[in-house]
Amino acid sequence: MRALLDFLTKYHHWLLLILLEGLSLVLLFQFNHYHNSVWMTTANTVVGHATAWEQEALRYIHLGEVNEALTRRNLILEQNNEVLTRQLQALTHDSTWTERKQAERLRDVQLLPAKVITNSVLHRNNFITIDRGEADGVAPEMGVVCGTGIVGIIFMTSEHYAIVQPLLNSHSRISCRLRGSEYFGYLRWEGGSPLVATLDDIPRHARFRVGDIVETSGFSSVFPSGIFVGKVAAIENSDDGLSYKLHIQLGTDFSSLQDVSVVQQRFQSELRNLEQKADSLSQ
Repeated sequence: MRALLDFLTKYHHWLLLILLEGLSLVLLFQFNHYHNSVWMTTANTVVGHATAWEQEALRYIHLGEVNEALTRRNLILEQNNEVLTRQLQALTHDSTWTERKQAERLRDVQLLPAKVITNSVLHRNNFITIDRGEADGVAPEMGVVCGTGIVGIIFMTSEHYAIVQPLLNSHSRISCRLRGSEYFGYLRWEGGSPLVATLDDIPRHARFRVGDIVETSGFSSVFPSGIFVGKVAAIENSDDGLSYKLHIQLGTDFSSLQDVSVVQQRFQSELRNLEQKADSLSQ
């Protein structure tokens, strides 16, 4: 104990200096947007290089489970496709017309595969780092999806990495609708379980039930319409009683997320710039 007190007495000036420097850096990065952005970009690059090897090893360890899940999902999709094809043939007598329409709908959409470098699900504002960046054509406001649904939106980029603002972030708002209807609302995460989010502003006259599918509405330049989001798990009234609030069982398991794709749509930047100009004129 005596030695510790002697050490603190001898070097208290240096310890005080280190404490004040640390406090000043925390205040600088926390309350200055520019410095915070620089810090996040730099930390993103450093952490990305440091953890890439670790994530690659873990990815190979779980590769068998991923392949098994993908195989099972492909079998289900093939069965559903067969049933839907027969129904379309019976209704339209021309399945090639439906195929052409689907191809035209996805013609301007490209998916850039990426690997998850860092991920979190325990915070109120979670972020995901992927190994694609500006050199790959990735830019902020691009959508990110995986094989089981949507993931989030690109928030910040560096040359070779990008930070994604996932659904599991209190600032995330994504326009979604009930499949087969025109009723839409905004999907948000209220914290708690990483498997459940809420869909707000569904009108009182809407007809739906537990188990109905929720998908992207396409009312933005981020995601095309029709991308799977999840299923209705529970229904309750909104706080004002004027609409419904739906609890959605998400299709994406963020705790085991490893492979994603960045949605790159043609003319996306042009549309976003036009929307920003319209917003500036309305202010």
